[in-house]
Amino acid sequence: MSSTLAVTSPPPHRRPWVDEYPPGVPAEVSIDPQLTLVDLLDTAFRRYAQRDACVCMGSTLTFADLDRLSHDLAAWLQHLDLAAGARVALMMPNLPQYSVAIAAVLRAGYTVVNVNPLYTPRELEHQLVDAGAEAIIVLENFAPTLEEVIDRTSVRHVVLASMGDLLGFWKGRLVNFAVRHLKKIVPEFRLPLDRGRTLTPFVQACDQGSRLSLRRTAVSPNDAAFLQYTGGTTGVSKGATLLHRNVVANILQTEAWFKPMLDKVAGSPMTVVCALPMYHIFALTICYLMGARLGMKNLLIPNPRDIPGFIRTLQDHRVNMFPAVNTLFNALANDAAFARLDFSGLVVSNGGGMAVQEATAKLWLKITACPIVEGYGLSETSPVATSNRVDSTSFSGTIGLPLPSTEIAIRDDAGCDVGTGQPGEICIRGPQVMAGYWQRPDETAKVMTDDGYFKSGDIGVMDERSYVKIVDRKKDMILVSGFNVYPTEIEQVVSLHPGVLECAVIGVPDAKSGEAVKLFVVKRDNTLNEDDLAAYCRDNFTAYKRPKSIEFRDELPKSNVGKILRRELRPN
Repeated sequence: MSSTLAVTSPPPHRRPWVDEYPPGVPAEVSIDPQLTLVDLLDTAFRRYAQRDACVCMGSTLTFADLDRLSHDLAAWLQHLDLAAGARVALMMPNLPQYSVAIAAVLRAGYTVVNVNPLYTPRELEHQLVDAGAEAIIVLENFAPTLEEVIDRTSVRHVVLASMGDLLGFWKGRLVNFAVRHLKKIVPEFRLPLDRGRTLTPFVQACDQGSRLSLRRTAVSPNDAAFLQYTGGTTGVSKGATLLHRNVVANILQTEAWFKPMLDKVAGSPMTVVCALPMYHIFALTICYLMGARLGMKNLLIPNPRDIPGFIRTLQDHRVNMFPAVNTLFNALANDAAFARLDFSGLVVSNGGGMAVQEATAKLWLKITACPIVEGYGLSETSPVATSNRVDSTSFSGTIGLPLPSTEIAIRDDAGCDVGTGQPGEICIRGPQVMAGYWQRPDETAKVMTDDGYFKSGDIGVMDERSYVKIVDRKKDMILVSGFNVYPTEIEQVVSLHPGVLECAVIGVPDAKSGEAVKLFVVKRDNTLNEDDLAAYCRDNFTAYKRPKSIEFRDELPKSNVGKILRRELRPN
C-alpha cells in the first residue's frame, strides 16, 4: 500500500506544536492522493489473509473470510442496480456481519449510512429519509423499528441479519434460538413487501452473491464513503459527508501518532478491543479501518454494558489497544475481576468522545500500567483532530496536540486568532475535515471558514506548549457518554406532547456519563406527571437522549423578546 504523501492544502499557519511531538512522529503524513478506502481494504485482505480479522462470541473470521464474504455481498448489492454512490444504511451492533457489510458497501461503490440500532422510529425515519437510503442491512432484533417507518422512506431493499449468522453452523443456530426463544429479544415484526420491495436474509444475499461477478467500480478519493449523522442546533440531525480521502487521511494520521507505542508489539498480530459501537465514528476509524490497515484482530463486543461478560471475554485475549470513553474505562477499572487480567500486551489506551476524568485515568494506570491517552475529534473530522502524547504517563487534563497534517486555531467571534491562553472557538483544518453536511449547504457554510477551518463549537485555550484544553461550549450541546445531544431536538419533540405548554433542556453534571439531560416543563395540562412524560420520551428518543430528570415549573426564564434562557436554568 502506498503511503507516499502529497497533501494539497491552504498555506499552513505556524505549527509550534510540532516541537512537542514525541520522537518518530512526523509533522506531516504522506497520503497518496489516489488512495481510497477500497484500496486500503483490498490491500489489507490480501496482506493479512491468514490472520484473524474479528472475534465475536468465541467465533473468528480471518481477513480472507472478510474478503470473500464482503466480495459476495458487494456483488449481490451491485445486482440490485443501485446508482453509483447510492446510500446503504447499516443498523447493527458490533457483530461480524457489520464488519462484512461495511466493506461490502464500500467495495460495491456505495455510501455507508451508519445507524444507531437503538434509534426510535422517529429518529430512524429522519435519517433514512434525509440520506435517501435505498437499501438497509438490519439485525432482525431491530426490524420492528424499521417496520414502523419503511413506508415513509425510499428503502426498496432490506437485508435481514440474525445474531448467529456468522458464528458457525451449530453455534449460530444455538445463538439464534437463544435470542429468539429464551431471551426473547427478537420482537415479532412483518416488514411490508409491497411497492416492489425485497427482503433477503443476510446469509442468502452472500450466497447468491458468490455466484455473481463483482464489478470494479471507479471509486474516487473524492466520493462519499460515509454519512455520519450528528445532531444540529436546529434540532435536525445532519449527515457529515466523509469522503474516502478524509477517512484515509485520519487513518494515516492516527497510525503515525500511535506508531511509537504500537511498534513495541509489532512483531506479532495485534488485538484491538472494539467495545465502542462501530456506527460511531471513533470505533469505525480506529478499530475497524485502522485495525484493518495494520492487520489487527478486532475483539467485537456487542454489549459492553454487560461488564462481567465483557471481562470474561477479555480473559481469553492478549489486548494491545483499548479505545474507550471515560464511562467504560471507569466501569471496568472499578470491577475487581478486571484487575486480575493480564495487561502485559497493552500499549495504547486511547480515550475520546468525552472528557477523561483524572480519578479514572489514575485508577486505570494503576491497574493496567498503560496510561489513557486522551484525544479529541468530531464526526466532522473523521474523527481525530488532537491527542495527548502516547508516551506520557501523567494526566494533563487537556485534549493534547494537533495531529500530523492538522492545524488548530483558537478564534474569537470575529474569526480572529486569539493570544496564547485566551479562550476562543477551536477551529480545525486538515485533510480529515468533512466535505460538508449532506445536502445542507446553508449548514455547511455556518461551520466552515473561508480559509478552510471547521468551527467545532467548543471553546478552548491553547497554552504556551500548544496543548489545547476545552473550557466551555459555544453550542448548547450536551455530551452524554461520548454522544452529542442537542437541546433543540429534545425540546421540539417534547413540545409536541399535548400536555406540555413549553419546555427547555440543559445538560447537568453526572458522575457516570459526564453530563445528563435535564428537562424543564411548564404544563398545559395539570394532570401531566413525570411518569407520563418519561414514557413519551422513551417512545421518541434513544436512551442517551432521554432526560434523566424532569422538573415542572410555573414559568421559564425568558429574554425581553421571549426567548427561553437556558443559561439561567443551569446550576451555578
